[in-house]
Amino acid sequence: MKQIKFIFLFIIIGCSSFSKVITDYNAKEDFSKFKTFDLYEDNGENLNEFDVKRITKIIQENLEKVGLKQNKSPDFFIYFDTKTVESQHKNTIGIGVGNGGVGISGGIPIGGKKLNEKLIIKFIEAKTNELFWEGSLNTVFKENRTPEERETHLKKVVLDILEQFPPKK
Repeated sequence: MKQIKFIFLFIIIGCSSFSKVITDYNAKEDFSKFKTFDLYEDNGENLNEFDVKRITKIIQENLEKVGLKQNKSPDFFIYFDTKTVESQHKNTIGIGVGNGGVGISGGIPIGGKKLNEKLIIKFIEAKTNELFWEGSLNTVFKENRTPEERETHLKKVVLDILEQFPPKK
C-alpha cells in the first residue's frame, strides 16, 4: 500500500511543471563568512500556517545539512513568501452549432483549476539589513491537493532553490 502512495506522489510531481530557478545576488559578497542563520517571524504572509511550518522545517534541515547553524544572533536572516495567480486553461474542447452561415461555438475547459505559485527566498545580512542573495521558482499546481502532496511539492521547490546557494562564481 505504501508503494502505491509513493508512486502516486511521483506521478503528481511529474505532472506538475517546474520552471528554472532564478537567483540574484551581490557578486562582491563573501559568502564564506556566513555560518549562522535565523528566520524572520513574519515569513509567508501569503501562505497558510501549515505551509509556513513546512517551508521553515525544510529550510532549517537543508541549511544545517550544508554546515550552517540556526542561531538567535545570526549572520543572516531568511525571509520567504509566495505570489499566487490563477492560470488560464489552455486545453479546451470546442463545441460548435451552426445553421446555414450563422454559428455559435465555445470552449469548455479541460482539467481542474491550476495556480501559478512563485516561491521567493531572500537572505538578508543581519548587521546591515541588506539583501545579499535571492532565489525564486515559479511552478504550476492543482488547487486541490492532500497535505502530503503539498509537502512533497514544497520540498521539491525549496530544495531546487537552495541548491543554488551559495552561488558558484
